[in-house]
Amino acid sequence: MRERLEQALKKSRAEYTEIRIEEMVISGLNFRGEELDGIGSSASVGGIVRALVKGGWGVATFNDLSDLKGKVSEAAESARWVGKEQTQWAEVQPVVDTVTVDLEEDFREVPLAEKKAVVEAYNRIILSHHEQIQTTNVGYHDVFRRVHFANSEGAYISEERPDLGVGLSAIARDGDNVQRTRESVAGTTGGFSLVRGIEEKASLVAKRAVDLLSAQPVQGGTYTVVLDPNLAGVFAHEAFGHLSEADFVYENERMKELMVLGKRFGPKWLNILDDGSIPGLRGTHKYDDEGTKTRRNYLIKEGILVGRLHSRETAAKMGEQPTGNARALRYSDEPIVRMTNTYIDGGDATFEEMIRDIKLGVYALDMIGGQTMMEMFTFSAGYGYMIRDGRIAELVRDVVLTGNVFDTLKHIDMIEREVGWSKSGGGCGKGGQNGLPVGLGSPHIRIRNVTIGGGQ
Repeated sequence: MRERLEQALKKSRAEYTEIRIEEMVISGLNFRGEELDGIGSSASVGGIVRALVKGGWGVATFNDLSDLKGKVSEAAESARWVGKEQTQWAEVQPVVDTVTVDLEEDFREVPLAEKKAVVEAYNRIILSHHEQIQTTNVGYHDVFRRVHFANSEGAYISEERPDLGVGLSAIARDGDNVQRTRESVAGTTGGFSLVRGIEEKASLVAKRAVDLLSAQPVQGGTYTVVLDPNLAGVFAHEAFGHLSEADFVYENERMKELMVLGKRFGPKWLNILDDGSIPGLRGTHKYDDEGTKTRRNYLIKEGILVGRLHSRETAAKMGEQPTGNARALRYSDEPIVRMTNTYIDGGDATFEEMIRDIKLGVYALDMIGGQTMMEMFTFSAGYGYMIRDGRIAELVRDVVLTGNVFDTLKHIDMIEREVGWSKSGGGCGKGGQNGLPVGLGSPHIRIRNVTIGGGQ
């Protein structure tokens, strides 16, 4: 493959050219209630050529590898048509590397019938839990990608990227009261063994759905709130991580004014990072989709904004260094600035210390939805508990957190010691590339003066 790509690149008359080819094997299935909603497997191959001339990009995608030289010429010609200004493109040392994975139980060797049997058993556990369970949505997916990347600077990288997971959802009903709960397990290492033996999660998702039917909505107001690692990780990703993606900052004058390096954003014990090199997480790759090695990137260090996430193009435009955050969802997509594994680092508190002086507060867990608009956010927790006189009290539902991310960061006053990494599935959406695998992590964090919507 390397020789084919290098021979094709020689035909380019662009300032810079790259080829990325993906070989992919996929299988998946889904149950809705008692019915098997879909099942199947497939294999495919495809690729993309990007060429850069005078700041303009030309792109050609393909499924047939027989005319790589023609696709290179096509992309270069397109770039010449649109290029009108000086190219800004950060230098990266080209590497030659092959990255393979060793799966404990290779899911490609597990029959589809066995995958169906495992997932169907989880579905039955949920359906049989209680008569108030109305229906389910239980699914499985796996994908094994082998990505080949080469560019006109001499880089060649072949990297294997597996991903699989199971999603468990229960819907319980009592008259007009409908509650939906979710649990999932996903990852890149371990293979099919990762999704075996999760009967307890299936039981938990069913129990919680039924319990929420009798839970009261949280009373709306302003509280001291403790976020569990899942919700805190989502907060770091959605509310702050996207603001740190350099293309968003570069193209938005208001964000340029707000996201100034060296500006204080939180207390000295607050550290937020993005790290695509942590072994075993869903956002981990040795190299991004421009051939830049991934690394540990501080976004906030000791409360100060110290960095942002870059592609080679945004790094050059902003006079900073590439960070290994140019990622593409599919072979037909161009790389854009994306997070990898985003997390809040550990502090020095224990969970008991965080709650013991709260007279009335909320412990919010998981997330079922949310949105961000510039620096404003709204998140719906999966569920929560009231904190009363320093103790975890009754289960509550409809916990919706709203606020300004910059004010909220300043109000983080305690952070637990240990970082917890989410094992859930799903993915990040941006620029029409929805479902990109990412990692989310955080300890428990405590935030003062959080506005929570709920029952009145």
